[in-house]
Amino acid sequence: MKPNIGIINSMVRITAGLSMLTLLTIRANKTNEVHPMLVVLASMKVAEGIVRYCPLTAAFEEMSEETDGIEQGWQQNLNKFSS
Repeated sequence: MKPNIGIINSMVRITAGLSMLTLLTIRANKTNEVHPMLVVLASMKVAEGIVRYCPLTAAFEEMSEETDGIEQGWQQNLNKFSS
């Protein structure tokens, strides 16, 4: 697993994740309720920043990669169907 995000991006993810976790902790102390999925998402942001790997970025890069070496735009695909 090689890093697919940069240093600045990873620092932003760590900062945002820790900020989200802090706000969720404050909210949990005040109202005694917090959604566990929000804690998981905030923790994922911190982990992505630490390891410098984002699975969504990797999936997007894999989908947008050319495999045959021929660059085709979306208009070329539409022309096939309109004939």
